[in-house]
Amino acid sequence: MFDGRFRTPIEKAIRPVGMLLRRTGMSPDHLTILGILFAIAAAFAIGNGALQGGLALVILAALPDMLDGALAKASNSASQRGAFFDSVVDRVTDSVLFGGVAWFFASEKSPYLALLPMAIMGVSSLISYERAKAEALGLYAKGGLMERAERIIVLCIGLLFDSLLVPILWIMLVLTVVTAIQRFIQVWRQAEVSSTTQAKRDVKKVRRMSRQSARASRRQLSVVSRQRKRQRNG
Repeated sequence: MFDGRFRTPIEKAIRPVGMLLRRTGMSPDHLTILGILFAIAAAFAIGNGALQGGLALVILAALPDMLDGALAKASNSASQRGAFFDSVVDRVTDSVLFGGVAWFFASEKSPYLALLPMAIMGVSSLISYERAKAEALGLYAKGGLMERAERIIVLCIGLLFDSLLVPILWIMLVLTVVTAIQRFIQVWRQAEVSSTTQAKRDVKKVRRMSRQSARASRRQLSVVSRQRKRQRNG
């Protein structure tokens, strides 16, 4: 949902910040690494029960993640390697943050509640996989009620109002499952008519016809061979 509605205006708003960061000599990878360091610190704070301190660190972790793209565009240093690194670090950051919440639940509340953030992470990984697999097949798989940006925002709300953290995480889990289903249906419908899928079907059809033709040719040669043997013996 964030990607479709708010990403473009936000990117325009932070473009001047990217120009300023370029003058510092920092690279987008430096910001990405800074973000994961803040995320690790946030996980430790949350795990030890300092939820408001963890909230501040989560926000600090989100800022470099938001600005590294602007810096890459401003410095003309966008690359496949950088995009891959940023995507991997995003997954690690999510795991670290929700791992911190699981640690907090296991130590302060109930060990069973620790399964809640882990379940959110599991379904979130499925959402990421659906997008990656769809794009590898040449299909589109974005959008949904609970993408990564929404999960971080909702987590921040839960950390701010700690008495609501558990119900907020339950809501997050339900919406994350809905998002996974939305993306599955989205890709499933595209795959029915996609050119990539059709091309693969055509290739399989040609191979099947080639095999059938080869078998027919072998059978014909076998018949001709038997006929010749009969003629010689006769």
